[in-house]
Formats: sequence, structure tokens, C-alpha cells
Amino acid sequence: MDLSFSDSERAFQGEVRAWFAANTPAHLRRKVVTGQMLNKDDIVRWQRRLDEQGYLVVGWPKEHGGPGWTPTQRYLFDLERAAANAPVGLSMGVIMLGPVLMAFGTEAQKARYLPRIRRCEDWWCQGYSEPGAGSDLASLKTSAVADGDDYVINGSKIWTTYAHWANMMFCLVRTANSGKKQEGISFLLIEMDRPGIEVRPIVSIDGEHHLNQVFFTDLRVPRSNLVGREGQGWEIAKYLLTHERTSIAGVADSKAALANLYAEAAQRRAGGRPLLDDPAVRIKLARAEIDLMALEYTNLRVLSSTAAGKAPGPESSLLKIMGTAVQQTLSELSVEFGAEQAWPWHAPGALGETDHAHAMERYAFLRAATIYGGSDEVQKTVLAKSLLGKTAA
Repeated sequence: MDLSFSDSERAFQGEVRAWFAANTPAHLRRKVVTGQMLNKDDIVRWQRRLDEQGYLVVGWPKEHGGPGWTPTQRYLFDLERAAANAPVGLSMGVIMLGPVLMAFGTEAQKARYLPRIRRCEDWWCQGYSEPGAGSDLASLKTSAVADGDDYVINGSKIWTTYAHWANMMFCLVRTANSGKKQEGISFLLIEMDRPGIEVRPIVSIDGEHHLNQVFFTDLRVPRSNLVGREGQGWEIAKYLLTHERTSIAGVADSKAALANLYAEAAQRRAGGRPLLDDPAVRIKLARAEIDLMALEYTNLRVLSSTAAGKAPGPESSLLKIMGTAVQQTLSELSVEFGAEQAWPWHAPGALGETDHAHAMERYAFLRAATIYGGSDEVQKTVLAKSLLGKTAA
């Protein structure tokens, strides 16, 4: 594995850095630094700005509107995007559904939905988890029964991020109950304005409304909205989750967060001296940096394999486990360094909008990071089966 970058790659990195420096709105930078939740308008405007520059669907091939970048270019792009404290675009459509449609969708589905994902004309949410099927996703019970040209859907999905903003959902449903439970699952696209859908808010521990429970009651969806074959949903879900768990490691954003913590520790004072002069603080930062370096090198190994034409394998589970652990550690340090500045909850009050004004909210929300997207326990079982050839006891 060659970890050096060519002159052309360094030049590309410089171009990306200059663009983000000139084009990232100050209010978005501030929200990213402080951990404040972006609103829908923030995200839509930013996604469209990225698309105008050709910086949105960076992992898509040219025939579908992507830039045709190498995996190394995509990695460098993400590093510079995060270093500029610029937010990411919407991941549900760009990172998750887009590649699925390219691999499994009909020509009509690709022609309709891929351009709309790029222009942010559709806001997608993910209908996977259910009250009784989270980490054990294959146990899902939401049913889709064929009736003429439609499927009739009954059941519910939970922890559905931004369902209250979405006009579309990609959803796993059960179309058969015979054989292995994985064999009866199908992948459907659902318009959120159809009769028979109810979205109920779930306010998470950070006090924000990211999440929802979605109920389906005799919901009719055209059978033409099926992606792939009936019963192919589990194969498609695994393909999608590999992309999600690789990106969820968040190496670039964690590197930016660590850099911000170092800068803050150099500026903040305790006992008349900078925090960074405290050996205990330096040890905590060093430990976080070592873990992040190990994560980055693992990510680079996956990058090297991808550049050689290999699909991500069980390494995606390892990236997810370690990536979310690093994110939690950095959120803890932000609260610790912020001290009294991290006390306010959804209101800066007399302290003003400091870099740590939303640190406690982010810390609280990231307690779920080792659960969502596939819990640590499940990911470790995946690794054991794939790498050690063993099953869980």
C-alpha cells in the first residue's frame, strides 16, 4: 500500500481547499464547530451549492453525474471538506440509495430518481429498523402483500431520521414468510404523501427532533416501486449498509474535531496556564490521536483495496466500531474542555455562542453512535464470522 500522494493529487487537494475556504458560509461553519443542528434549509442550500460545483455525488461514476474521481481524490476531498468545518450533503440519497439504484434499479428508476437526488428535489429517509427489529433487522415484520398492480403495506418503522422532512422513503418490507427470514424481504421506494402513512416525532436525548416512528396502515404502493427482484431486499440491504458503515467511520470529521480541540486547549486557560500545558490533558489528546491514527490507517487500507477494484468487506464493520468510539471520545473531551461553556442547553445565555455551546447536546446524542447503523455487538459478530470463521457463543 502506497501512502504517498502524487503531485497531481496534491494539486487537486489545493483546489478543493481553496474552494471550501471561499464558498462555505460562515453561519454553517459556526454550526459545525459548535455542534448545532442544521435546519432543512441549511442542508438543501448547501447540497445544491455542492452539486453546482460538482462536489456532491463524488462517489458516483461519470455516467450518472459524478466527477469520476479516484478513491484517493474522494478521500482528499473529504479531508479538506471537514478541515474547513463544512457540513456534508444529505447521506441518505447520495451515499446510500444512489449506489443501490445504480446497482439494482431499473433504467426508469435511475432516470427518475438519480437526478432528483443530486438537485435535492427528493429528501429520502430510511425505513429499516422496527420496534422489534433493530440490530436483528432480518426479523422485520412490516408486510407488503401484492394486490393487483400495488403492494398493500402494514407495519411500522422506528428511529427514522428526518422522516418529518422527507418526501420519499426507501424501505425494507416482508413480501414472504416461507423459508429463511432473509429470503422474504424486499426493497421498496415509498412516496411519503400517500394515504396510510403517519409520522410521529421522537425527541432524542439531545432535545432535538431528528427521529420519528412511521406507521403504515393499508398503504398502497405501486409494484413498479420495487427495486431489484422480490425477495432480493436482504442482498440490497447488505450492499447499502456496507456503504453506510464505511462512511459512518467519519475519519475526516474526527480529524477536524481533534484539530479544533488542540486549538481550544491551547487557548483555554486553567490555573493561569493553557490547558495544553497540563500533562493529563496532553495524555487524553494523545490517546485520542493514536486511536484516530489507527482508524485512519485502516481506512486507508480499505481505500487501497477499493482503488484496486475490490468491494469493501468486513473491514466496514471494523471502521464502524472504531469510528463511532473515536467520535464519542472526542465529544467527551469537548465537554471537558468547555467546562462552564458546555453547561448551557439549547440556549447560550450570558456566556454567548462559544465553541462549546452545544457540546453537551452532541455528547448526549453520540451515546447512541455505537448502536445506530449496526450495534457494536452485532459488528463484532460479523467480524468474528468473516475473519475468524467462528460463530457467536
